Amino acid sequence: MCNKPVFVILFLAFVCACKTERPIENRIKQDIEVLADDKLKGRATGSEGEILAASHIANRFKDLGILPKGTNEYIQAFTFTQKTDPHAEVQYGEANGKKSLTGRNVIGFIDNNAEHTIVIGAHYDHLGMGGDGSLHRGEPMIHNGADDNASGVSVMLYLADKLLDTNTENNYLFIAFSGEEMGLLGSNYFVKNPTIDLTKVNYMINMDMVGRLKKNKTLAIYGTGTSPVWDETIKKANTKDMFKLKTNVSGVGPSDHTSFYLQDIPVLHFFTGQHVDYHKPSDDFEKLNYEGMLQIANYIHGIISEVNSPKKIVFTKTVNESDSTPRFKVTLGVVPDYLFDGKGMRIDGISENRPAQKAGLQKGDIVVQLGEHEVVDMKAYMRALSKFENGDKTTVKVDRNGEIVEADITFFDKKKK
Repeated sequence: MCNKPVFVILFLAFVCACKTERPIENRIKQDIEVLADDKLKGRATGSEGEILAASHIANRFKDLGILPKGTNEYIQAFTFTQKTDPHAEVQYGEANGKKSLTGRNVIGFIDNNAEHTIVIGAHYDHLGMGGDGSLHRGEPMIHNGADDNASGVSVMLYLADKLLDTNTENNYLFIAFSGEEMGLLGSNYFVKNPTIDLTKVNYMINMDMVGRLKKNKTLAIYGTGTSPVWDETIKKANTKDMFKLKTNVSGVGPSDHTSFYLQDIPVLHFFTGQHVDYHKPSDDFEKLNYEGMLQIANYIHGIISEVNSPKKIVFTKTVNESDSTPRFKVTLGVVPDYLFDGKGMRIDGISENRPAQKAGLQKGDIVVQLGEHEVVDMKAYMRALSKFENGDKTTVKVDRNGEIVEADITFFDKKKK
């Protein structure tokens, strides 16, 4: 478009206008307001909005005095051909017609002249106007992705600022990944085309959806089994039991840490849980818990401080839970509370015109049985769903404030709009 340079200049002027001198703590909110602004139209991989978001992140690195570590200053561009077969591998390479897109990782480096480097990452792409992956029903709308994942990027930038003069026993590589929503493309490309020696990476920390810390302060940490140091470290850094920690040992999950774990690198992934605005246009910045994000950022800094050593921590393989996760074709149409640690599957949100809503289920209900299948946890819930086909009818039992409520359910395909 002929007016694209003018648009970029105007946007960067908007960003600069926001850069008043404020305490470091306030920058978390400021960065999210920029990244989740309608002007970026959802930051879809390869879009103009993604370019603007990448420019903001690169400028933040530059303002902090963090060195560029991409292939072109702070940017590591990657071109790929979009998949037609969901089970096929993405092909990286030169542009190849209309099905090709170019994403951009944004990479900064703190060089402490150390032998090893800690990677701290978060994806900054989102769903644009919707499309595949969106849970929105209706006309295309901007998906700003404030929690998913402007929240993680803002925490990453906060840590970049805070680590400039502390914990100097390691170097730090900060990566804002693109292409995560399309299948971890940016992180996968980076580990195959690293801009530093991967054998010198100490460990990787990933923040994906850390903006909705709830009142009970439950914080999920995945990858705790990828190094023997993690269990003690995360407990020790959790001073005064600030967080109710829910841990998972597996190094494999639906976010960018997986790409590093598969290279035999210890990982930790931080997550505050799904919600009714997940992958919808309603995931906006005014709904985030900014105090919670600051607490999480300082907690992660505390973890880094606990293992501030020039030595490389030990890597351990974990059970790949995705291999044992049941596959299912139907849905209740609910948002599960992934942080619930009681018996059953707690419903954190209800989608419109889906089986759960039609059956009268409510937010807060705890599913304890589907048909003849008892539901004791999330995996049992998914295992129960795998037993049903499109059009099947059954009963669901839920615990509603201590009372067992039964309802009739008719399933339909989980991909049905």
